[in-house]
Amino acid sequence: MKSEMSRKLFLSLMVLVVFLLHQDCWNWKKAEPFVFGFLPVGLAYHAGYAVLAAIMMALLVKFAWPSGLDRIESKLDDENKTPKP
Repeated sequence: MKSEMSRKLFLSLMVLVVFLLHQDCWNWKKAEPFVFGFLPVGLAYHAGYAVLAAIMMALLVKFAWPSGLDRIESKLDDENKTPKP
């Protein structure tokens, strides 16, 4: 029970942190310094943010996805596969 609460708290805080990182007001008015010599810092930041958001979504699917939805979907698939007279 306690581990489930701590997992929910961690996932909620992770979503909040990623949301706050999306608000990058410090990169709005400057294009320099360039990352790798050609990529504006704001674009590089958003590329990194997109990777972080994808990792966050993978963790949310793995640890917060309701298990009942998978059983319902699998039951519906089984019913559709059986031939009906």
